[in-house]
Amino acid sequence: MELGLRGRKAIVTGGSKGLGRAIAEELAKEGADIAICARTGDEVALAGKELEGFGTTVFTEAADVTDPQQITSFVQAAADALGGIDILVNNAGRAHPGTFETLTDEDWQEDLDVKLFSMIRCSRQVLPHLRARGGGRIINIGAVFGKYPDPTFFATSTNRAACLAFTKALAIEIAKDNILVNIVNIGFVVTPQWKHIHQRRAPELSEEEFFGRMAAAEVPLGRFGQPNEVAVMVGFLAIDRAGDITGASIDVGGGMGKYR
Repeated sequence: MELGLRGRKAIVTGGSKGLGRAIAEELAKEGADIAICARTGDEVALAGKELEGFGTTVFTEAADVTDPQQITSFVQAAADALGGIDILVNNAGRAHPGTFETLTDEDWQEDLDVKLFSMIRCSRQVLPHLRARGGGRIINIGAVFGKYPDPTFFATSTNRAACLAFTKALAIEIAKDNILVNIVNIGFVVTPQWKHIHQRRAPELSEEEFFGRMAAAEVPLGRFGQPNEVAVMVGFLAIDRAGDITGASIDVGGGMGKYR
C-alpha cells in the first residue's frame, strides 16, 4: 500500500535489529530514506546494507544514544546524508528487569539514560531540522508498563511513565511548529531483548514454552507480538493522513494492561 512516505527522511535509533530494524524496514518499504544507529558497528552496517535493498537512501553510524556528543554527531550526519529530517523514531532501549530492592543506583541511571534521556536528547537535536522542513513527526517507543507498573520491571515501569509524560508535554509545546509527537507502547514482543531474558530466567525451557507461559499470564491475546505489528503503527503515525494525531499514547500489546 502506498502510504505517502516516499522521499521522507527518517531516523530510527536502535535500528540494527529487533523492533528498530522492523520499523526501519517498514519505513523503507514505503519509500522513506533512512538513517539508523546502534552501538555495534558491524550490526548497524549489515542492517544498512540489507535496507538498501528497498531502493532508498540509507545512512548508518555506530552511535551510543546515552552519549550526548554521539547523538549530536549522528543527527547532524544523518541530516547531511539524507538532505534533511522529517521523522524521528526514538526506539533505543533495552529491558532491565529488577525489583526495587535489587536495583542499584547504577542500574537506575543506566535505565534512565537509555530510555528517557535518549528521547530527550535525540528530540532536542532533531527539532531544528524538523522546523526547517515545516514540521514533522517524533514517534517514541514506550511500554505498557508505563501505565500499569510491574514491580519485577521496576525501573522500566517508572521510566516509561516518565516517557509518557515527556511525550505529551512535548506534543503540546511544539504543536505550533506542526511537529506531531506520539508514543507507541509495546507489550511483550519477540525481540533479542526478550530472548536474553529467556536465557537468564529459564534456560531449561524452550523459547516457545517460555514465551507461551509469559503470554498466558499477562496477554489477553495469549501470545507475544511480532516486531512488524508494532512497525505498522509507527508507519501509520508518520503519514499525512495521521496529521491530526499528536500527544497520543497508543498500545500495541495484545490487550496487555487492560485487564488486571
